[in-house]
Amino acid sequence: MFAVLKTGGKQYRVQAGDLLRVERIAAQAGEKVQFNEILMIGGDSPVIGTPVIEGAGVQAEVVDQIKADKVIHFVKRRRKHSSQRTKGHRQKLTLLRVTDILTSGADASGVKEAIGTGSVSGFAIEAAAPAPAPKKAAKADDAPAIEGVKPANLLTEARDGQPDDLKKISGVGPKLEGLLHQNGVFHFDQIAAWTPAEIAYMDDKLSFKGRIERDGWIDQAKQFAAEKE
Repeated sequence: MFAVLKTGGKQYRVQAGDLLRVERIAAQAGEKVQFNEILMIGGDSPVIGTPVIEGAGVQAEVVDQIKADKVIHFVKRRRKHSSQRTKGHRQKLTLLRVTDILTSGADASGVKEAIGTGSVSGFAIEAAAPAPAPKKAAKADDAPAIEGVKPANLLTEARDGQPDDLKKISGVGPKLEGLLHQNGVFHFDQIAAWTPAEIAYMDDKLSFKGRIERDGWIDQAKQFAAEKE
């Protein structure tokens, strides 16, 4: 006889005696747990749930809490001048040994239910979500928002009719470059000279709050301006 159970957003076909690796559940090694979401029981008289079989269950003993093999994936970011990084992840798992398949009476067995410890790969697991952390009270010395001031070095046209290629700056594409031109910005040295108040002003003009500091425009502009000299 076999059963198909569901846990952690995945389905597993199991028989008594099978070793099974599932998404991490809240249990210690040696504990006995029970899975109650049984989708099918196979054998001489197969039963298919709608979607689950009432009163059916699969009991298992926790062997150990383990981690899966490390998975590496590579991340490359656009317009970051070849900036790239790798990220690794090891999924937390629970190793189980299936002991019994119950076709009925599981709801009255008294065995601890197998409960997941979080959400995995976009699937909601049975564990209750932790209570939201209380909001921190605002500190009395928190810095006030900087009031924007129009940059003093804005131009009506590019010097000698030759604007710099502002698209070299990370996050600046043709559309944003055109918007900078409309606001009087044509050269790297203009951006490099902006003060925090002038940055706040240009953030509002470009409708990208925090974009200039977040993408490091000032440092990049200083570097490109120095390369022109």
